[in-house]
Amino acid sequence: MRSVTYSMAVSLDGYVVGPDGSFDWTAPDKEVFDLATDEVRKVGVHLLGRRLYETMLYWETVDQNPSLDYSTLEFAAIWKALPKVVFSTTLSAVRGNARLASGGLAEEIERLRAEPGEGDIAIGGATLAAEAAASGLIDEYRARVYPVLVGGGIPFFPQHERRVDLELVETRAFNSRVVYLRYRVARQAVS
Repeated sequence: MRSVTYSMAVSLDGYVVGPDGSFDWTAPDKEVFDLATDEVRKVGVHLLGRRLYETMLYWETVDQNPSLDYSTLEFAAIWKALPKVVFSTTLSAVRGNARLASGGLAEEIERLRAEPGEGDIAIGGATLAAEAAASGLIDEYRARVYPVLVGGGIPFFPQHERRVDLELVETRAFNSRVVYLRYRVARQAVS
């Protein structure tokens, strides 16, 4: 069964954007950018909320700039080819290799898990991830923790008031002082 993963940059105090909506502190250095590229390379389909979809539209045309380095062009090529499902009540159309979700998040994930296919089902956006987490649908949390306290904003971890036990799968520290933490949800075996 395909895993559902949630991966984003997060401040040390647990936010993906600050109280002013800013996330300029998440600009990755080459090492962190390469990690993000490797993650996206392993994704089979990406589920996005409207805000993240609109932010990521940048990658649909960035490859038209011939002065970009290889790493940026590589990420753009991987991202453009990646199938995306956008959850929005305000958009009537999407661009690139994307489609608007036709049903709810749980139904979409269930359908994608049942389809033949390779690669993770990635969730992008804290609001969409919170909905998936509340339904117990996230299999892995992947946080790129930046050494900054932003004091509030949109939290990385959903506030659904239930305990979720996690198993540490991987850690990695970067020269930029960013720390990567990868946790798998510890599920009880059904007997």
